[in-house]
Amino acid sequence: MSRSESRYIPRASLRVLTSLPESELSRLREACPELRLRVIPARGRLPLRARGEILLIPPWDTGNLEKVLKRGVRWVHTIGTGVERFPLHLLKDQILTCSRGASGIPISEWAFAAMLAFEKKLPESWVRESPDTWNGGDLGGLHGRRLGIVGLGGIGVAAARLGLAFGMKVRALRRSDAPSPVEGVECVNTLGEILANSDHLLLALPLTHDSLHILNIESLAMIPPGQGLHLMNVARGGLIDQGALRIALEDGRIARASLDVADPEPLPEGHWLFTHPGVRLSPHISWSMPGAFDLLMKTFIDNVGRYRRGEPLEGEVKPSLGY
Repeated sequence: MSRSESRYIPRASLRVLTSLPESELSRLREACPELRLRVIPARGRLPLRARGEILLIPPWDTGNLEKVLKRGVRWVHTIGTGVERFPLHLLKDQILTCSRGASGIPISEWAFAAMLAFEKKLPESWVRESPDTWNGGDLGGLHGRRLGIVGLGGIGVAAARLGLAFGMKVRALRRSDAPSPVEGVECVNTLGEILANSDHLLLALPLTHDSLHILNIESLAMIPPGQGLHLMNVARGGLIDQGALRIALEDGRIARASLDVADPEPLPEGHWLFTHPGVRLSPHISWSMPGAFDLLMKTFIDNVGRYRRGEPLEGEVKPSLGY
């Protein structure tokens, strides 16, 4: 039995404290009219009578968290997909959930856009004048290519399914010993095994103490010289030692790094990632698509029903693991 299930107490109505702006709460009010929402400031003084058993917050501002947790809060939900910036040490016996995996579809689509751009040499292969040779080209493809995925949660699973649809050979590395949730995906045991046997490598794991700089000088040396790996990071910038990445780009172990995340964010002006010819950098937008916020909010809305029924909550965080 999970903590969320064992601590369930039925309520006719539920009081929810939230620091989300009022403009983002209309769908929640429509979907869960029984919730008694109270908007509170993310920082500064709290209203004296503000109390609730549920706290709904964004991942980017938890300034009032310590004070709010003393206002009867039993369950905290952050609409972000990760909790690496959440002060887990402040939790006592509260349940913590996040919208883990809610952005799997748009993020996996971003990864495949990056892979196709790499293989099809886009936009380099577009022309604005007649080239020396028509019908001549050396473009690659995804069919038969080897896709390695580190982290087989919601994003990794969505990417694995797309990879199989493209006819790729998909391998994954996951923390759990459980079998692959996607038929046709081979789970491997070591990072070295997946680094040495991938044409495209997708990082889709949470950032924790154990995964910080999982790609470093030592691990990147496991890539065969000249392999020309295409590395994609859609998770967190801290997974990669950026100094080691630069070396791997220079020696040919990595042909391209398609990065939607960096460390720090935003990067300082003049950072080498902006101008390196082997890097494609986007400003942490792989989650973006029409209705993206609704996808994040849906996890919470669905969990409200589970909470009322005494069922385990989706996306429950284990503070001891950091995710």
